[in-house]
Amino acid sequence: MSEIALSVKGLTKQIRSKKIVDNVSFEVKKGEIFGLLGPNGAGKTTIIRMIVSLIKRTSGEVYISGKSLDEDFKGAMNEIGAIVENPEFYSYMTGYQNLVHYKRMSRKEIPEEKIMEVAGLVKLEGALKQKVKTYSLGMRQRLGVAQAILHSPFLLVLDEPTNGLDPQGIREFRDYLRTLAASGVSVLVSSHLLSEMELMCDRYAIIEKGKLIHIETMEETTGIQNNSLRDIIFTTDNSAMAIQAIEKQFDFAVSTMDSSRITVSAAYEDAAKINETLVKSGCKVYEIAFEKKTLEERFLELTNHGEEVENK
Repeated sequence: MSEIALSVKGLTKQIRSKKIVDNVSFEVKKGEIFGLLGPNGAGKTTIIRMIVSLIKRTSGEVYISGKSLDEDFKGAMNEIGAIVENPEFYSYMTGYQNLVHYKRMSRKEIPEEKIMEVAGLVKLEGALKQKVKTYSLGMRQRLGVAQAILHSPFLLVLDEPTNGLDPQGIREFRDYLRTLAASGVSVLVSSHLLSEMELMCDRYAIIEKGKLIHIETMEETTGIQNNSLRDIIFTTDNSAMAIQAIEKQFDFAVSTMDSSRITVSAAYEDAAKINETLVKSGCKVYEIAFEKKTLEERFLELTNHGEEVENK
């Protein structure tokens, strides 16, 4: 198996003279959760539909686990599990019967015990004998994931998978994806919920007006880099004394938040030096906190249409 689950090269979709998706290229690694972000109408769903062959590509190549969609369509598609929009089931049948039906349709040989294995993974084993019409929306989404991974795909593709879920359901769904990724399954997910994508993804790409404008790891966005300036908040017993001590020793930008807190713009590694200076100057330091940039802030920096994205 390839260490690259998905490779997209020059993906383009053109309708008449308009390019809906324009020369998009990226890779998803094995065991990685990769997010597609972008304003409404940016082309995210079109990209996903081309990857899973629901619509034709104008140009470009797609490789699933090293297999080309053009040269080995069946082999490549066998490595994909997908939920595009809301998963559909036979509501008069039980969850178990729906999974058995899908098992029979699969090109891959699926052992009977795999049904209970995937049901356990998404925590539906206790509800498999219930008819799907009695399932909540969250349970249907979980059954959709169980169906999508029943044939042990290398890549799971999800388009807005948390639509309609309550906060608890969203959190559970996020945990399921993390469990899948830990087992080696790669996940490509598109969503407009930036706060959830921040908690869910390892890396993300931003799509704007059909073009890929940025790829970055979530750690690069929200983590603390040693050589980057961050606002460091020091809580002390005396803000004025603390500022005086820092300005005497360093050339950092310092501002007062209130009588006990100050903000210093410095690198991560400078925090220890500042703390040492404050203590030697007679200041009591009660807390050191780092202001972290959010995915929403980074998204708004890089796009012109961030206001169109709903962030709940």
